[in-house]
Amino acid sequence: MNKYFEKFGAIYKEELKDSQKARKVLDLLRGSEEIEAYQAQANTIAVKRMGYNDHGRTHSEIVAANGLKILRILTKKGEKPSVVKDHGWGYEDAQIVVLVAAYLHDIGNSIHRDEHEALSIAIARPILYDLLSTQFGGTKLHLMIAEILHAIYSHADDVECLTLEAGVVTLADATDSAQGRSRIPFKLGDIDMHVISSQAIDEVNILQGDRKPLKLELLMNNAAGIFQIERVFIPKIKTSGLKDRVEVVAKIGGGKQIVKEFRV
Repeated sequence: MNKYFEKFGAIYKEELKDSQKARKVLDLLRGSEEIEAYQAQANTIAVKRMGYNDHGRTHSEIVAANGLKILRILTKKGEKPSVVKDHGWGYEDAQIVVLVAAYLHDIGNSIHRDEHEALSIAIARPILYDLLSTQFGGTKLHLMIAEILHAIYSHADDVECLTLEAGVVTLADATDSAQGRSRIPFKLGDIDMHVISSQAIDEVNILQGDRKPLKLELLMNNAAGIFQIERVFIPKIKTSGLKDRVEVVAKIGGGKQIVKEFRV
């Protein structure tokens, strides 16, 4: 297990400490040979053949863990998950929607990068029935799968998120923008502006906001990271349905100097 699994495993432990069913679902996700194979193939397509940043298992782990953290901060600040409002479910159910959607959102890259959101749905649907039928039954199982598929599909930059959970997954996807995201193409020597800008971002901190419920704070070693924020962060925030709840701040020099505060 690499350093990313260890770091974000600690986040899982904290976020899911009171959520026994969600912990079981996480174990099923992590233990699935089928899911792991799709995640590996996603990087064969996206990274090795097309030159994109990581879209494999490490990316899935990071997005899922960060999604759970974002969900907690937003709900603590008064936001209500859509599955709670619309279905009368509990917070743990919202956690499961975010967790599973985040973990499977990019597996469609195993077929092709183009329209990978729709391809992810096609691959995920049968997996979800096998995975979640151990925890849910009847109408709730079908509705749970529909909510997860919406969150997977809506992580596309040009698709409007219609639930809090989908918005959380979209924001969490953007948070994997630090040096680690370009870990594979950088090692392969595939250097472009996306890799350079990703390497410029040392860390993304997910915090309670000062002016808005959520703050995304990016610590950069040079200003090239601004490109990553403008090309990755901002488009996702705009379609997340949560742009009025998020503030984005870029800092440089060990986090001491604010370079830019972004207005979405």
